[in-house]
Amino acid sequence: MAFWLIGAGVLCLWAGLHPFTTFPISLVLVKRFNPKPLPPPLAAKEPPSDAPEMAILLCAYNEERVIEAKIENMMALKQAYPKLGVYIYVDCASDRTAELLEPYRDRIFLHVSPERIGKTHGMNLLMAQVKAPYVIFTDANVILDTQVPLNLLRYFSDPEIGCVCGHLKYTNADDSVTASSGSLYWRLDEWTKRLESATGSSMGADGSLFAIRRELHKPSPVDMFEDIVVSMTILCEGKRLVQADDVIALEESVPNQREEFQRKIRIGCQAYNAHLLLWPSIRRLDWLNVYKYVSHKWLRWLAIYFLVGAAVLIELGLVAVGQPLLAAGLLGLGLLCLAGGYFSLARPLAQVWDIFTAFVGTGLGVVKSLRGHRFQTWTPASSIRK
Repeated sequence: MAFWLIGAGVLCLWAGLHPFTTFPISLVLVKRFNPKPLPPPLAAKEPPSDAPEMAILLCAYNEERVIEAKIENMMALKQAYPKLGVYIYVDCASDRTAELLEPYRDRIFLHVSPERIGKTHGMNLLMAQVKAPYVIFTDANVILDTQVPLNLLRYFSDPEIGCVCGHLKYTNADDSVTASSGSLYWRLDEWTKRLESATGSSMGADGSLFAIRRELHKPSPVDMFEDIVVSMTILCEGKRLVQADDVIALEESVPNQREEFQRKIRIGCQAYNAHLLLWPSIRRLDWLNVYKYVSHKWLRWLAIYFLVGAAVLIELGLVAVGQPLLAAGLLGLGLLCLAGGYFSLARPLAQVWDIFTAFVGTGLGVVKSLRGHRFQTWTPASSIRK
């Protein structure tokens, strides 16, 4: 019995760590034997005369601190790519967001909602106005490189590519331990996405920056995570999702631990709601895409439960084989590391605590999803809107 407990604990430990360790290693091997190359970079530095129209969509709620920088960035994109249409939805903001956008109304499509309905509703509404064949989705606190529209043409030149995921760079990794941990996590996630892309498709897009073929868009339920639903639906339709390193966005990572914890709960809940909606379609994909999805998404969302289960099973197993002191020592060491991180006694320990709380937040979000909770509306993180 003792060895069965320890064996089960080791299996749970592997399941909790697989998304960050053996999964990317396995993709390196798949890439070696079955690579899926991306289209070559474009030689042109400016849009050709026959460049297709594009649209860029943004939903905003109480973004007065960042919206002026965002709209100026969108105007710079439009100057660099004249065939870019700008579409903005304001979700009944209670601050000056809509007022600050009014001077640009002659150059953009602006819809100010009289009631707060949520981001996904706003994106569905904007998509109904768009006629351009390619559509860019972005967030209010994200600044895009002005070459984004031009560089997207490289990827959409391949008819098999239906969605392009941008390369997000965090600009404030040194602001706090939480910001540093978030930046580290995201670099690991994007590395994994590159490997997924090099072997076929990445598993879902991030709302900060992604682009799609308009013809592939299907309206999402208004209480769902729009970026995951839109992008994964395109994958289920048989098109590729690819990671693009030259489609660049800049954003600040949340430096406040409490805000980041609440954000992880919201993301975990919304992501798992999307999983419950999409799983019947995802499970019909080929084995490689199902393996990627389960490894990158599902196991990550449940990582805290596998890791806690591993700790409990291994502790019980050690006690059962007559090693209670070893069990107590391992438990004490783990608790000391978490306590040291909580009280910020050392930066590496503080990062361990941040990673632990991120796993906990995501796990709690999954529980909220299973209990029927929805996050239809959102409140921007104040610590990155200065």
